[in-house]
Amino acid sequence: MQATEPQDSAGAAAPIPGRPDDGAVRRARLAVLACFLIQGASFAVLVTRVPAIQDRYGLGDGGLTLVLSLVPIIAGLGSAAAEKLAARYGSHHVLRIAQPVVCASVIGVGAGDQVWQLAAVLVLFGLALGAVDATMNMQAVGIQARQGRSVMNGFHAAWSLGGIAGAGLATFADHKEIALVVMYAISAAITAPAAFLIGRRYLPTRPERPAVDAPGAAAAVPWRTILPLCAVMTFVYIGDSAVSSWGAVYAEDVQHMDDNTALPYLVYMVTALVGRSIGDLGVRRWGALPVVRAGALTAAAGFAVVVAAPGAAVALAGFTVLGLGICVLVPQTFAAGAATSPHDPDTAIARLNLFNYAGFLIGTPLVGVVGDLAGFRAAMALPLVLVLAVLPLARAFAPQGEAGHGNSRETVRDR
Repeated sequence: MQATEPQDSAGAAAPIPGRPDDGAVRRARLAVLACFLIQGASFAVLVTRVPAIQDRYGLGDGGLTLVLSLVPIIAGLGSAAAEKLAARYGSHHVLRIAQPVVCASVIGVGAGDQVWQLAAVLVLFGLALGAVDATMNMQAVGIQARQGRSVMNGFHAAWSLGGIAGAGLATFADHKEIALVVMYAISAAITAPAAFLIGRRYLPTRPERPAVDAPGAAAAVPWRTILPLCAVMTFVYIGDSAVSSWGAVYAEDVQHMDDNTALPYLVYMVTALVGRSIGDLGVRRWGALPVVRAGALTAAAGFAVVVAAPGAAVALAGFTVLGLGICVLVPQTFAAGAATSPHDPDTAIARLNLFNYAGFLIGTPLVGVVGDLAGFRAAMALPLVLVLAVLPLARAFAPQGEAGHGNSRETVRDR
């Protein structure tokens, strides 16, 4: 929960007893950056070894799709649970407990040999994943509010960097034929203790239990105030899933890149890292609204190039442009959600996070069906249209007509 920061007679913020000082906020920012990096790496080491997981458990394509669909569904439940737990205990406590579970649970994926065992581990992984995705963004928007300037893109850049590192580790292990359980054990041995230790530096939150338990508290953040942002989150993740789930198929079936099918997703991830690394500078200079519009137009241009590409080189250029544009939309959606609900940003963040998983659940099968029926050029045109639909929704990123959110220290809140 948040309370407006008291002002002294000169208009400056008066100190609040027990509130983290600037040094503690800087340390919290470094800890949350590490948290995002660890989360990206932990997710990547799992998803980039899906073919090996399929072989280990003897799953057909249909069975694999069914089992993997558990993850976003259960993660949605984890995000909903995190909303309640963070309100009662604080997002910092929930995050410190949940992230080591994400890091360690991947060992079970490599250790089992029965489908029910895989499903049980993925349920645990999914619950913890949803809780971490929600609470780490709660922490990030809290730090942004305390620092009074845009830093959300930087946190998500750390996630992208972790994803690249995790994918690199998984690719190396596959090349060296390292056993799945050994590779996951190495990953967990590095990430789980680190996740627990950095948790001591998270930004403490001060939940107000009477407000949470009071009648009508659930309506403190009306859904209607964040529905445009929920739509943006869904559209963006449909676009992201089109690249992550079907980019390799497009490369092989349309562009005949038989030996380089990972290149579309690789260039997409690299340029997403670059875009997020510089995205905060754009928000500070021009505000969130122009950055979101520019990101949506750039992403649409990237999809257009992918759809029309006559050859592999042009297609890769399209994926490069696509990553550069789409990467800023998710961080700014979380930031806008917090600004839209300044008295209860954690609830808004947890609810927005649900549409991350909704976009993936909708996007992966939808693009696949269109690809089967009309080819993967047509399939890539679907997220192109949806990314363009972000433009009429962009006013939600500046509901009072301001250029952006969280750029001024006058908006700083106590968390």
